Amino acid sequence: MIVAVADTHAVIWYLFSDPKLGKAASAFIDGAIANGDHIGVSAISFAEMVYLVEKARIPATALYDLRTAVADPRSVLRQIPVDEAVAMKMMEVSRQDIPDLPDRVIAATAALRGIPVLSRDGKIRSSTITSIW
Repeated sequence: MIVAVADTHAVIWYLFSDPKLGKAASAFIDGAIANGDHIGVSAISFAEMVYLVEKARIPATALYDLRTAVADPRSVLRQIPVDEAVAMKMMEVSRQDIPDLPDRVIAATAALRGIPVLSRDGKIRSSTITSIW
């Protein structure tokens, strides 16, 4: 079962064991692993990672590492597609509250599934979307 959706930076920090990953988010992921649950990664994060690699803001291997992780059945990470239902749910996620398109897609994905977002993003955390950091 997917119990949360990680935003793009949370996924990157998890993949690279970066201490920027919040303690509560890290503990939540550890709990998911212990319970045999999964953390969702929106397909929009893959697109965002291409952009971040091109700008040299994340390691060049990050996208490959994420693809490898979601393909591994033992991994806690699972890809979630961006589909019509997510797009329709975006209409309920205020653009004033969460103006960044990838963040809004991630928030809508979590809202659609009724699960929290693992995010450090202040706009997500101050919105009506449940978040863990």
